[in-house]
Amino acid sequence: MSVVEEEDERGVAHIVEHLAFSATSRYTNHDIVKFLESIGAEFGACQNALTSSDETIYELLVPVDKPGLLSQAISVLAEFSSEVRVSAEDLEKERGAVLEEYRGGRNATGRMQDSHWALLFEGSKYAERLPIGTEKVIRTVPHETVKRFYQKWYHLSNMAVFAVGDFPDTQAVVELIKEHFGQKAPGPLPPPVIPEFPVPSHEEPRFSCFVESEAAGSAVVISCKMPAGEIKTVKEYKDSLAESMFHCALNQRLFKISRTKDPPYFSCSSAADALVRPVKAYIMTSSCRERGTVEALESMLLEVARIRLHGFSDREISIVRALMMSEMESAYLERDQMQSTSLRDEFLQHFLREEPVVGIEYEAQLQKTLLPHISSAEVAKFAENFSTASSCVIKIVEPRAHASLEDLKAVVLKVNSLEEEKSIPPWDEEQIPEEIVAEAPEPGSIIGKVEHPGIGATEMILSNGMRICYKYTDFLDDQVVFTGFAYGGLSELSEAEYTSCSMGSTIAGEIGTFGYRPSVLMDMLAGKRAEVGTKVGAYMRTFSGDCSPSDLETALQLVYQIFTTNVEPREEEVKIVMQMAEEAIYAQERDPYTAFANRVREINYGNSYFFKPIRISDLKKVDPIRACEYFNNCFKDPSAFTVVIVGKIDPAISLPLILQYLGGIPRVEDAAQPLSRDDLRGLPFKFPESIVREVVRSPMVEAQCFVQLAFPVVLKNTMMTEDIHYVGFLSKLLETKIMQVLRFKYGQIYSVNVAVFLGGNKPSRTGDVRGDISVNFSCDPDISSKLVDFVLEEISYLQAEGPSEEDVLTILEIEQRAHENGLQENYFWLDRILRSYQSRLFSGDIGFTFALQEEGRMKVREALTPQTMQSALRRVLPFPCRNQYTVVILMPKSSCWASVKSMLSWSSSGVSRDAKILAGIAGALVLTVSLWRYSRSTLKS
Repeated sequence: MSVVEEEDERGVAHIVEHLAFSATSRYTNHDIVKFLESIGAEFGACQNALTSSDETIYELLVPVDKPGLLSQAISVLAEFSSEVRVSAEDLEKERGAVLEEYRGGRNATGRMQDSHWALLFEGSKYAERLPIGTEKVIRTVPHETVKRFYQKWYHLSNMAVFAVGDFPDTQAVVELIKEHFGQKAPGPLPPPVIPEFPVPSHEEPRFSCFVESEAAGSAVVISCKMPAGEIKTVKEYKDSLAESMFHCALNQRLFKISRTKDPPYFSCSSAADALVRPVKAYIMTSSCRERGTVEALESMLLEVARIRLHGFSDREISIVRALMMSEMESAYLERDQMQSTSLRDEFLQHFLREEPVVGIEYEAQLQKTLLPHISSAEVAKFAENFSTASSCVIKIVEPRAHASLEDLKAVVLKVNSLEEEKSIPPWDEEQIPEEIVAEAPEPGSIIGKVEHPGIGATEMILSNGMRICYKYTDFLDDQVVFTGFAYGGLSELSEAEYTSCSMGSTIAGEIGTFGYRPSVLMDMLAGKRAEVGTKVGAYMRTFSGDCSPSDLETALQLVYQIFTTNVEPREEEVKIVMQMAEEAIYAQERDPYTAFANRVREINYGNSYFFKPIRISDLKKVDPIRACEYFNNCFKDPSAFTVVIVGKIDPAISLPLILQYLGGIPRVEDAAQPLSRDDLRGLPFKFPESIVREVVRSPMVEAQCFVQLAFPVVLKNTMMTEDIHYVGFLSKLLETKIMQVLRFKYGQIYSVNVAVFLGGNKPSRTGDVRGDISVNFSCDPDISSKLVDFVLEEISYLQAEGPSEEDVLTILEIEQRAHENGLQENYFWLDRILRSYQSRLFSGDIGFTFALQEEGRMKVREALTPQTMQSALRRVLPFPCRNQYTVVILMPKSSCWASVKSMLSWSSSGVSRDAKILAGIAGALVLTVSLWRYSRSTLKS
């Protein structure tokens, strides 16, 4: 609701949202947060709020299995509605948190968002009312102004309350809402009429060349605004389906273009989004190489013009129709297992934008009836909305200025002329194979089978040596998930081979892991819900999948193809991969965070080639032939793999498929003995034995500061079963207590994250496990060292005095609620069974190992007291904690030498090098998408 703010109130709607969780007439000093956490509703994940241009939304996810909890949660919402306390003291305590949230948004992405938003809504009040507000108002607004805004706009007549959950008596919930909200007196002022703020249309396109030195890559954004439509009739619903089909079909083409020889962009996508109440927009975004924005823009405009001239083919429409039918069928099958939040969001949009709530049964029937009758012409007509004469805004983002406004205008004129002359040829379609597996393999057989009633799973050994463990669940009627793993990964490689082989997954993925190029496979899988991917890590290689039970055969065929396809490098695909990798490296070099992340890794893990950032010079040494050869060998021998399958599995149907496509993978006759977990080569890393405090200075457009405080962790082999659980409880305790100190007490941070890293250890059955626990937060650069001392002080206090009984009960409740939710999820069970196989306790009996792990969890839960938590803090962390730790602080550049040093730093943000590259490319696309999603961004309280 930031659009209703006056000039001296810019950001006040968001400040009110913060203050709601801080103090009301019944609660003070963030007692609301503490109460909700005490019942298992974690701050951020389960208690949150967002402020956008047109509305403020508060949400609580609370358990309802104990008497009174729901009533208390509704009473909290009722407090928010009219009894938020807005005192001078409350406001001063919360300013720091809001300022840090503001500062966190003043990075490259934030600056691009702000610029694009202002251009998009030029001439409207929306252009000047970003929800975060201005730094001046956040720093100086008096509490009287905040209180006046709250009293003016927070009126019960403008509110709606939604409660969605597993309620035995819905009418009783309605009565609770009436009880708590009915007690609230009307505000002192009559409710004002909520004004409408029009967004003027414009025939001439607006252009912008935005130069951002810290940008994650070059990007192009085309936005076309139009009035937000309504869906109140069947015809309007049919039009909305055709509109969705348009974006889906266009995205299919855009992906295929991105995989052609010398593509104009690395990635591109199109979508429609309701930006603000009166307006929606069609948005097409792309990420491209540097100096490639003009070419990318021309390709994007050409494709929409091609559709206006020639439409879509019948085959394209049939593929999109199959995709949409598949999605709706999945939603219908799982209609009784839908998440409460999904239902809540439907009602929310009904209240805010009058979107209909018709129920999944009716909508599925409606879609099934309408989709076959939507023609290619009906879909193609939506390309008219992407016209440069339809309130169009064209923006490019470049790290260095290469294109000019005149270049962009010339491209628009060129494409418009080609369209007028009808000189754009039709879309050239590829031939698509009928079958994924050309010749069905000879099925394998089961040579061993064991039931594990304790976990409801069945384990089989197949004739080719592959081990299968499957578990039937009924959590979701349209989901089966699986993962196969084998020991042996990148840690076995020499430094000379590491760079090439670490790129194997990326290169193979572009060529076609499953025997077909990705653009061809996309069409082959149309209408099927089957996704399979591969990963090669330090110690293991894995394949994972997620599919509908009806498409399990397709998913298993894809796995079969992984093992039987011999991926060979082709020049075109390798060139694309290397271009993407190069751009990602250059992009990360521009990021101020890069030098900080590199230094953290170097200090905490050493200077091994495995942890070093990738450089352009490394890319030039990549041997694509060796990369593909390594990838092929990773997924060759089925006897090395254990596969866990969880979901809606009917053994009568699934077992024959498993035997044919997994059991049918040929056994490798000359394969070496599969690697033993105990014989793997460990990564060389060692935490510093003394205290290290270091400041990394990077050039920045606007001052940012990020802090990581890390402590070594050693889990003794003799205590492993319990301490692995204690580490989880300790990290949550530290996160909760540090948040209370740095945000709720001193008001100087927005959020804190406590992370545990134990992934550097090889999965051996013996020896201690080493790693680290790190505390991560951003803050005002001027007080960073002071806040580090506050954190050390708090951890020292917890080691010396122990946590309170209330702290322990809160942590136990949060963990229990997370565990209970997980027990109803397929991925949770998949992960638990995998961890049992990979546990050092495993010696052949997965049921026994699983039981031991659960016994260890329950033993820790039952033993958890302030005293045992204190003891674990002393045992797991250095004691006293001030004796051994590292602190690395990212600060703005302060000298010429710091600038030179920073520019010489190279980038990375992960362990696996191909993962670093993919993350960079993904970041570039997210960057472009985020330019136009500002109104949806969550400003958490």
